Amino acid sequence: MPRTLLDDTRVHPAIRERLESYNKDIVDEVQQAIAANKVVVVGMKQNPFPRRAKKTLAKRGTDFKYLEYGSYLNTYRRRLALKMWTGWPTLPMIFVNGTLIGGAEDLEKLIESGELDKMLA
Repeated sequence: MPRTLLDDTRVHPAIRERLESYNKDIVDEVQQAIAANKVVVVGMKQNPFPRRAKKTLAKRGTDFKYLEYGSYLNTYRRRLALKMWTGWPTLPMIFVNGTLIGGAEDLEKLIESGELDKMLA
């Protein structure tokens, strides 16, 4: 079942451009990293879950690109653009071969099931 998104026809034309361009630079940066790397972790300072994901990947010897955007105390609006783009509400956001797999716990489940190795093969 696809996730529910507000249909473009339900967004007034006067705000479409503003919505489409909202902190577009951060979304573009993440998209470029996803295109250039098999595994990308998007996180922020002070959050233990991005740290957990990075440690898990490093322990396995899995190469990854890490992008860090601010902390709990700043850069919320820039990170909000990523949440709007992906629909994923928390950090980290982990991408494998361009596919959002979720956060640190989701990564661990994929490792346990062997699915991560299949995705990286």
